[in-house]
Amino acid sequence: MSYIIPPQSTVALGDTGLTVSTLAWGMWRYAGDDVAAARARVEAALDAGITLLDTADIYGPDNGEPFGAAEALLGRVLADSPALRDRMVLASKGGISMGVPYDSSPTYLAGAIDASLTRLGCDRIDLYQIHRPDLLTHPQEVARTLDDARTAGKIVAIGVSNHTPAQTAALAAFLPVPLVSHQPEFSALTTTPLFDGIIDQAMERGMAVLAWSPLGGGRLADPQDARARAVVALLDAKAAEAGVDRAAVAYSWIMAHPARPIPIVGTQNPARIAAIPDAYTPRWTRTEWYAVLEASLGEKLP
Repeated sequence: MSYIIPPQSTVALGDTGLTVSTLAWGMWRYAGDDVAAARARVEAALDAGITLLDTADIYGPDNGEPFGAAEALLGRVLADSPALRDRMVLASKGGISMGVPYDSSPTYLAGAIDASLTRLGCDRIDLYQIHRPDLLTHPQEVARTLDDARTAGKIVAIGVSNHTPAQTAALAAFLPVPLVSHQPEFSALTTTPLFDGIIDQAMERGMAVLAWSPLGGGRLADPQDARARAVVALLDAKAAEAGVDRAAVAYSWIMAHPARPIPIVGTQNPARIAAIPDAYTPRWTRTEWYAVLEASLGEKLP
């Protein structure tokens, strides 16, 4: 039986000199006041070999906390345990302003980068991504602000989140260095990046694809419609075969694509964080992988 080539556990992030794990841990729900508990979650990820940690300045309000709360909590953890910083590749995002909603103007974006660094207590952010495109800022201005931060040593690598291929190309045209990442929503239930050009552009340009909401916003955990149930049935069959849980199989389905997308896993349970590398266990045949895609689409491919 012929299997799709499995992903490696690490990959270079463009030509930045950074190497990241091919699974990431996300901090959208990283919250609370218990620094020891927050540190335990970070350590669980790092001990599991997950070096890419993804946060954003907007993470906080969705948890009933202030803007910047997730970054600030990580900053308190790093202040308490500074050695952890050298074990991670730290990614953050900016360009969302509460109530605006988007602002990548030079003054705001430069201030957002500085504010993130202050909250994190760091002198650099390894990967900085524009969270969502600001339609009222020319990409040349965005590029200039990002490159100024890069040359100042505040950020190392530059990427985009929730950008179309055209928006990405426009920004890239004004940057003296390549964009190294796309961050789209991508899962076995949200397959749009396979067809809208994002993943194709990532492969063409050598960009990493960081897949947010890899469990379909919880729909794979609790399927409510026929399409989701059909996908879950296939994932559960693979999970039983591989001896892992459904989540691990869902991540592995994403990672099997030749673009080698990196699922951003959002669990905040240390035991489940430690189990994230189970995603390397399942092996997919082409027939099995396409069966999941067809179930997701609700129709046979032509």
